[in-house]
Amino acid sequence: MIVTTTPSVEGQPVTDYLGIVSGEAIMGANMFKDMFAGIRDIVGGRSGAYEEELRRAKDIAMSEMTDNARRLGANAILSVDLDYETVGANGSMLMVTASGTAVKLG
Repeated sequence: MIVTTTPSVEGQPVTDYLGIVSGEAIMGANMFKDMFAGIRDIVGGRSGAYEEELRRAKDIAMSEMTDNARRLGANAILSVDLDYETVGANGSMLMVTASGTAVKLG
């Protein structure tokens, strides 16, 4: 499966547009990660725990989007967009959404 942020794949014409596909992942950050991230924000540095959660959420959303495209018979997803949001009463959860256009390339 070709997955790209571009609207086309060079040398491979689109033979069929199958529709928009998406995948979502909502991850909760636990209390200890929040506490250590807060300490890092004060003393500087990167929050490895949050970076890992972001990567994991992105991978889940991309995998779900790709699975949905396969079910439609696609062999590529074009114009992929990734969105990151915080949700919940105090922004305690992270939501990652991946979306794109499922197509058949010739």
